[in-house]
Amino acid sequence: MAAGEAHERIAEDLRRRIRAGETEPGEPLPGEAELADGYGEALPAVRRALGLLRAEGLVEGGDGRGDVVRRPRRAVRRSNDRHQWEKDRARTGLGERLSTGATERDTGLEVDDLVFSAAYHRVEADAELSSALGVPAGTALLERLYRTRHRDEPAPFNLVRSYLVVDHIEGNPDLLDETREPWPGGTQSQLHTVGIELDRIEERVTARLPTGEEAERLGLGAGTAVMVLHRTSVDTRGRAVEWSEVILPGDRTEAVFTTPLERW
Repeated sequence: MAAGEAHERIAEDLRRRIRAGETEPGEPLPGEAELADGYGEALPAVRRALGLLRAEGLVEGGDGRGDVVRRPRRAVRRSNDRHQWEKDRARTGLGERLSTGATERDTGLEVDDLVFSAAYHRVEADAELSSALGVPAGTALLERLYRTRHRDEPAPFNLVRSYLVVDHIEGNPDLLDETREPWPGGTQSQLHTVGIELDRIEERVTARLPTGEEAERLGLGAGTAVMVLHRTSVDTRGRAVEWSEVILPGDRTEAVFTTPLERW
């Protein structure tokens, strides 16, 4: 049998065993030499097969540490109707907004299942942000970096960097304070406190391979792509009041777009 066919056959059999639960998450696979003997193939074919499974996110390890079956990561189903849901909640009571948020809605988890972190920085608009927000270069912005993960998983669901124009929000000093996060109701509730109502949200989604830093932070296997979502929030006065970039891991994110159509 050709070498290419051999490594694909080995990978398919190991894949079947993992998906059937014959080899459970966290359990080590046999060593390369043992696999080679068991399949009657040379070591290069076994190594290529294991490389395929690592790229698919089914196993992790390698580099002399041995391979183990990877524990499945929590999947996220992200739909565009989340924005109207957040807007509807912006004027509800604090208790309602504290009870759950967009991440819980996307994952089906409870508040206590999540570990959240936020970091704020004052920055000046560069060319990219100047264009995205329609403000002069050098305009004072608040950069917000968000990470949320399941308490039992090391990697976050996504990587978020969000920008607000300081002049738009400084009427409420709490909006400049990262210790006030997580804010009940999210960004639309924050903007509501300074009289800003969103008219629309524009989102553009592309796909690419991750940077080394993104792959490490998101715990991605080799060859796994990311979705890159650029979001612009426009208020009822026509101003771009928030721009964000969300890096979504391609191995555990489903993007759902629903567009209501007017009746004839």
